[in-house]
Amino acid sequence: MKVFVLTALAACAALFAAAPTDASAQTLRAGAATSNITPPLGTTIVGGFAPFPATHVHDELHARCLVVDDGETTLALVICDVLGLNANVSLEARRLVEKATGIPPENVLVAATHTHSAGSALGEKRYEYLAELNDYQKFLAGRIADGVKRAHNLLRPAEIAFGSVEVPEHVHNRRWIMKDGTAPVNPFGKIDKAKMNPPRASENLVEPAGPTDPTVSFVAFREPDGRLISLLAAYSLHYVGGVKGPAVSADYFAVFSEHLKSLVDGPPTPAEPPFVAMMANGTSGDINNNNYAVPGEKRTPYEQMTYVGEDVANKVHGALGGLEWKAEATLDAGYVEIALQRKPLSDELRAWAKEVLDKTGRLPGKVNLANIYAQRVETMAAFDPEVSVPLQHLRIGDIGIGTFPTETFAETGLEFKERSPLKHPFMIELAHGYMGYLPTPRHFELGGYETWPGTNHLEPQASVKMLDALLGLAKESLGE
Repeated sequence: MKVFVLTALAACAALFAAAPTDASAQTLRAGAATSNITPPLGTTIVGGFAPFPATHVHDELHARCLVVDDGETTLALVICDVLGLNANVSLEARRLVEKATGIPPENVLVAATHTHSAGSALGEKRYEYLAELNDYQKFLAGRIADGVKRAHNLLRPAEIAFGSVEVPEHVHNRRWIMKDGTAPVNPFGKIDKAKMNPPRASENLVEPAGPTDPTVSFVAFREPDGRLISLLAAYSLHYVGGVKGPAVSADYFAVFSEHLKSLVDGPPTPAEPPFVAMMANGTSGDINNNNYAVPGEKRTPYEQMTYVGEDVANKVHGALGGLEWKAEATLDAGYVEIALQRKPLSDELRAWAKEVLDKTGRLPGKVNLANIYAQRVETMAAFDPEVSVPLQHLRIGDIGIGTFPTETFAETGLEFKERSPLKHPFMIELAHGYMGYLPTPRHFELGGYETWPGTNHLEPQASVKMLDALLGLAKESLGE
């Protein structure tokens, strides 16, 4: 009898001892939500050299928010339908997020999609790192915090999977080497070796100046019963464009998100939190949707962005069935600000800018490129030559997400994937600020729009230094 009692007690003890182990195996939680960030009509659309006021909203803009928790660490990832955002917006949004949820600022990712048919979150002083917030920037920061809080409210047990699909047909390098003497004179009176957006199918085209990254990387979260919670994808493709008139649109990033939602969710189910799909901009500083080797085709408004967004969503949806789902994932966040030099401005360049502005004046909105870039040189010359550049690395299990605050060239994103110590690495650009284009050092020798002062803000070695620092954060996330 004693043996039985002891055996029974031992069995009970073993049962209760096993219970926490089983429960602790399901520590991962995830929640997702969206916040509407559409600006009022009349807001200036800033995607081109000549901004204009919005008179219509074709589709609403959103901050799409994902919160993940492993029982010890909580991360928040926010993708915003804006051209870019100043560092001050990220700082304020993350301050508000911490106040609302307790998530530390360094654990919160805030990035822009770079749609060219949206209002600006850069502010009136876009080159200043910490300029005072304007009304829209304050609104955006608040809506980001609201979205993260709502996603945090929806945290529930989750499983995680990483996936990727190859979609090469939509990505083309937009910088081309042209035959000697055939490239147009740039605003500074020089001839570049590389031309952005050259004449299509021109006999003067030699070859693309760099590679593309055709991979759509994504991380997905689902409830243990299989119902999807959220999916965050990154694709190294600039905006597609093709809007009608002065209308606000989130471009293909939102088309992807809404189409994937329709494929996953089906008819609305009010009792259940909706699935939230998110498309971030990968490393697309030199990549767009135009194949310059062939003649262009005429498209109706919104046709191409719809085609691209839905096609990528269909391919990602098709890959969901083959994913390997896990109930656990260790989370980690690394954030650092490194000091870099701003783009050097020679005495010759400063003298050129002064001469141009003495002749033409400093009229806002002037479309003459020489005048625009002379004003940018003058503005940049007034700043401290050193600037602080925010970098972030988020680890979700064996997935590593690196971020830059720049329009980053595809070859940098490819190098990050090659050198990262994580099994599944990818990058998201335009996070925590907007600091212009980030060519690799060899591209400064080729010249072109992305290397011009005012388009490019940082020293020629910036991409090398930033990538080394980011990879350092990736190694630290593994305890190396």
